[in-house]
Parts: sequence; C-alpha cells; structure tokens
Amino acid sequence: MEKRININEVEPQAYKAMYALVNYLNHSSIGHELMELIKIRASQINACAFCLDMHTKDALKLGITQQKIFLLNAWKETHLFSDSEKAALALTEEVTLIHRGGVSNETYDQLLKYFDEHQIAQLIMAIVTINSWNRMAISTHLEIPE
Repeated sequence: MEKRININEVEPQAYKAMYALVNYLNHSSIGHELMELIKIRASQINACAFCLDMHTKDALKLGITQQKIFLLNAWKETHLFSDSEKAALALTEEVTLIHRGGVSNETYDQLLKYFDEHQIAQLIMAIVTINSWNRMAISTHLEIPE
C-alpha cells in the first residue's frame, strides 16, 4: 500500500479529541472485555487490519480466550457468549452497518434487559468510536507494526 498522511502528525488535536473519547470509555461502566469484543467485531465488519491486530492482542492480554476471539464473527452460532454480550454484539453490528436500517426494536429491547440507559449510551459511543478509528486507519493506510 502507498504511504498516506498520518493524521496524528498533521492534525494532533484531532487525535487528542479521539483519545478523550477513549479515556471516557475506559472509565465507563462497560467492562474492558466487552469493550474489546465490540472493537474486534466492528473491525471485522470494516476489515480494518490495523485495529484487528491491536484489539485481538489487547483481548488476549485481558484473558479473553483465543476460541472466543476466533468465533467472534459467528457469535450467534455459539454458546461462548453471554446473553448480554450477544445483545451488545447485535448493537455493534447494527450501528456499524447503520445503512441497513439502523438499530432494530428487537435489538434495543434486548439491550434493555441487560443494560441501563447510561450503559446503552456508553455502548453506542464505544461502537461509534471504534468505527471512527477504523475509518481513519483504513483511509490513511495505517500499517500494522512489525
């Protein structure tokens, strides 16, 4: 791939703003393991190699099993994921693929079983944030570190 701009170098204030969202999310009531699953699933959908590399490594460091990571793109077909994780992953897919009709009432109703309004807002912000990172990494050809 041809080298492109590095947004962090040419517009560091933009990155600073993005990291403020990351900091907010790191202190939210959503667990770090669920956050990593959301980041990986959105990055799978968006085919963001840089983010997949980063967040699968982060997930392993948190103790998420390789099996769970390997089967994340088939989360609906396995019992490895809790019902609350499945609700969050459904939201992740529907927000990431927002052009397909948005978030369904069924998905939203499932979320309400496991998360309060603040947590749902945090989940949405987490999904929006990783989608933004994916788009920046892909559009600038951000390279995976060796």
